[in-house]
Amino acid sequence: MNSNDPNHAPLRDVAQNPEATARYLADVQRVLLDIGRNLEALAAETRVHCRDTHVEGDRFFDAWMRAQPVEKALKGVLKHVEGVTKGLEKSAFRRRAHDEAVLNTAKKRKEKALEKKRKNAPPLQAAPKHLPDQGAHNQDSDYGGPTSIYDLGDRESA
Repeated sequence: MNSNDPNHAPLRDVAQNPEATARYLADVQRVLLDIGRNLEALAAETRVHCRDTHVEGDRFFDAWMRAQPVEKALKGVLKHVEGVTKGLEKSAFRRRAHDEAVLNTAKKRKEKALEKKRKNAPPLQAAPKHLPDQGAHNQDSDYGGPTSIYDLGDRESA
């Protein structure tokens, strides 16, 4: 792709693939860790130089006091570099988790919809009992409805 193209985005392909994103962030992290090692060496050398720089008339702690702001600044930079490297690692994991969540969303939505249908569906009812009509004579009238021996009608008892 041409860099003069207005739609050209150099990291678009990397951003769309979680594995490519992880590789890219690991490369950046490797560079930052190397920079961190160099900064640690610089901080140690600066500490030695600044603490050894004495001016005539200094008391024994004056050089140490002048070196403290420099050491503190370098220590802060190192802390931020460590924070950035940890953040890069965390973001790679979160990028992968995002894709997994996207893949699982459709399945979760289907399960939720089925559960909602089950909840909202009326419960199954038993089949209604067949009660013979009072006015019409049914072919099974001999077997329908409770009767007593005193209410046999035209039937005979056994």
